[in-house]
Amino acid sequence: MPGPGDTPAADLTIAQLRRRMTARLASGGMETPELDARLLLAHALGCPPGELLSHGGAPAAPDILAAAEALLARRLAGEPVARIFGHKEFWSLTFRLSPDTLVPRPDTETVVEAALSLFPDRAAPLRILDLGTGTGAILAALLAERPAATGIAVDRSENAARTARDNLEANGLADRASVLVADWGTALAGGFDLVVSNPPYITEDEMAGLAVDVRLHDPRLALVAGADGLTAYRIIAADLPRLLKPGGAAVLELGAGQEPAVAALVQAAGLGLLGPARADLGGIPRALCARWPGAAHPPADEKRLGTFEGNG
Repeated sequence: MPGPGDTPAADLTIAQLRRRMTARLASGGMETPELDARLLLAHALGCPPGELLSHGGAPAAPDILAAAEALLARRLAGEPVARIFGHKEFWSLTFRLSPDTLVPRPDTETVVEAALSLFPDRAAPLRILDLGTGTGAILAALLAERPAATGIAVDRSENAARTARDNLEANGLADRASVLVADWGTALAGGFDLVVSNPPYITEDEMAGLAVDVRLHDPRLALVAGADGLTAYRIIAADLPRLLKPGGAAVLELGAGQEPAVAALVQAAGLGLLGPARADLGGIPRALCARWPGAAHPPADEKRLGTFEGNG
């Protein structure tokens, strides 16, 4: 509500409305109130955020005020901006969200950077496996950067798998990707050059302390991994020798402080670490890289039940 001396809502300009939204978001404890206000108001206006300044002197029409207030209320209730919009940009690609997918985060781009550094040849005909794909963001980014590569995206959630399939198609990558509903890599044979994963790594105890935008809006299945946060890593690490071809590599996203434990699991499975984990922009070790030096496993038929392909 406006305070004493504030401009009445009916007389607000777009610039004044933006400042008022920023103030309300700041008082509501949002970490990036100016950015959130800019994005929400641009969405209400139906213009790109970069064009918002050009509308600054225009009056805020009643329908714009109503739309901005509705968006503001959702953000103040803890709903992330990306959830409000229903999509998120990652690696300069756009991904639709669903209730069963995480919001792709900039930290996860560290996984993409690490994987690309291991395979610098853009023309390499890589075979890539993305375990716990969610929106399909990691696989899509890798396929976009490696045009001769193909990939399989796996998720335990059928709805997440459908979302990944739709995102791969929307980004023009469906002809080089398949999406499978399965429990990690159990339904697949080996022979992959690269296995990537951003698995659940939050502990049961940590869940209650997460920010409201994560705790109330991200799927628990994609967050929590047992009492110590390592359940998914144990499964994935043990299966990497079967999934990777000789000389193949794995890149696993890490939670803060998890590098020693996950590195030990990967080494116990017979893989060699490729140096310390790659740090994200905040300096947190985020992407652990390892290589399988061993022999190939005998081929096995891949189970195709639960595969989503095409427009169905």
